[in-house]
Amino acid sequence: MQNKLISFCFLLLTHFNLCAQNKPNVLWITIEDTSPQFIGCYGNSDASTPNIDNLAKNGIKFSNAFSTGTVCSPSRTAIITGVKTYEAGTGNHRSNYPIPAIIHGFPYYLQQAGYYTTNNSKTDYNVKNPKAFIEDAWDESSNNAGWWNRKAGQPFFAVFNFMDSHQSRTMTDTYPKYLEEVINKLPESDRISEQDFKMPPFYKDSPEMRKQFARVYNAIKLTDNKIGELIKKLEEDKLRDSTIIFFYADHGEGIPRGKTNGINLGHRVPFVIWFPEMYKHLSPWGQAGMVTDELIDFTDLAPTLISLAGGNLPDYLKGRILMGPKRSKEADHLVLSSDRSDNGIDLTRTVTDGKYVYSRNFLPYMPEARYIRYMEIGDIKQQMRADLVAGKLNSLQKSLFEPRPAEFLFDIENDSWETKNLINDKKYTQLVVAMRQKLKNEMFNAKDILLLPEYEIAKISETTTPYSYRLSAKNFPFKDIYEAAVLSGFRSKEVAHKQVALLKSPNNIVKYWAAVGLRSQDILTMKPFKSELFKAMSDPYEPTSVMINALVWEVFQEANSEQNLKKLISSSNDEVALAAINEVLYFTNKEPFIQVVKAKHESYATLSKAAKADAYKVKAACVDVLGSVGLVPNNPSYSD
Repeated sequence: MQNKLISFCFLLLTHFNLCAQNKPNVLWITIEDTSPQFIGCYGNSDASTPNIDNLAKNGIKFSNAFSTGTVCSPSRTAIITGVKTYEAGTGNHRSNYPIPAIIHGFPYYLQQAGYYTTNNSKTDYNVKNPKAFIEDAWDESSNNAGWWNRKAGQPFFAVFNFMDSHQSRTMTDTYPKYLEEVINKLPESDRISEQDFKMPPFYKDSPEMRKQFARVYNAIKLTDNKIGELIKKLEEDKLRDSTIIFFYADHGEGIPRGKTNGINLGHRVPFVIWFPEMYKHLSPWGQAGMVTDELIDFTDLAPTLISLAGGNLPDYLKGRILMGPKRSKEADHLVLSSDRSDNGIDLTRTVTDGKYVYSRNFLPYMPEARYIRYMEIGDIKQQMRADLVAGKLNSLQKSLFEPRPAEFLFDIENDSWETKNLINDKKYTQLVVAMRQKLKNEMFNAKDILLLPEYEIAKISETTTPYSYRLSAKNFPFKDIYEAAVLSGFRSKEVAHKQVALLKSPNNIVKYWAAVGLRSQDILTMKPFKSELFKAMSDPYEPTSVMINALVWEVFQEANSEQNLKKLISSSNDEVALAAINEVLYFTNKEPFIQVVKAKHESYATLSKAAKADAYKVKAACVDVLGSVGLVPNNPSYSD
């Protein structure tokens, strides 16, 4: 009897190993902050990316792949959970909000299907209790993690993330550090000189700008070299013939106007899948060298990998399965999002069909090149500001520092650098109406929780998750909130009348969006509403009070609004203080607020290291204000 039991167990183990070996290994190669416009196989003859190009030549290249967010941590939340950030409440870069216990990092489901899961090694998942979340998702997540520690015959899912193309290398590190981290690691024959590329038209083509922009090409070249080394390691371990390789970037290029902006340059990414011979039957896009214009975004990755592994998909995943017998129907459009990045508050929602990109700017009084400390310390950003002050920028280049319109519409096939906004071109009226409706449908279906100010998200997170909160109609009257928010950015007296009326709403969030919309109106439009605005200055809901007092100061220079804003800047609530300090950044006259901002900044000097991490965005906003008036240096050596 005992011998029979041993034989039965041996057969079961043998069957398990055979099944495991029939499952493909998966290698993910992710890189930072890179748009396809800077990759050779996507048409840039100035770029030197032979290893990426070779993957595309022998694999499947995607021309319509999009990150869900435009900065790393929200993008990575969407990747690891498979949930849109405006459903999970995780769209604000480097926040600390909880998600429901039912939501796991998707490698958890691969583990259940027998996979060995490793991450080398970036996480930055933007969720509360990240340590427990990481341990739940990965067998190993470290700088030493890889496929080499799995059991014999066990399929693996291994992620390798390369930092060399990150914004730190391409713009925010000091130039000497860039030389050390990038140039000195490249053979001379690999280095791309300052004259060896075309400048994007939204940048001034000058020697000073070329010096900075060459960093992009050299950082990507170093990244490509390291990708080649990793693939060589896979081949040396005799695993390439059993491994599907994914290559992609986490969001758009880490340069001013790219990363953090809800336009094509912020969202579109290079994306390639390479299939070995034994798994080519899994490709629905044909064989080696094919290019597909199929629309994909990062929430498609989790269901695709779980399905590929033979795992069970949880109900909360809404993305598509891209390959295999359970492949989903192709999408005809995508909805993407971009929210706060560090201290730079924003909210945009974007719709694309691959040819056109429609972006809705809900806080359009802030420009594309808005103040974000991590951007401001870059030499390239400082050069752009200096050229702006000196009157050296053309209308397109200057527009990066001007208030945005409520809507952008770009024809990406014919205008890859997004230089011409087609939103008022009557030829596109029908398309714009359709895009608006698709966005509205998605925001309603998802109950976009990020229409709440972050002040509210933080309060909600004390007792529940934003993901769960949004599903309660009683808690979250989405229709009323949306109808107030959707007015924001449309500049006219008629819209302003509606927004002023909404200041009397019993709903705090409706009032907040009315105030945001009024803040986005032209100053002359607001002059006739003086009495209504003065009454609203004392609104007890602090996010609304910030916006109204900022508007009254900007339009009327009223003494009470100055005093109210100083109190709000000094608030112990980080979200209130950040909102108020951000308003100061865009004032025509900042001078009356400099001392209180300086005092706020100094108050953070005595906080513990942990508290500093939570309050970084407030501290960074203070430095942006002080830097904008020349009281602190704007360079990487003085970042906070």
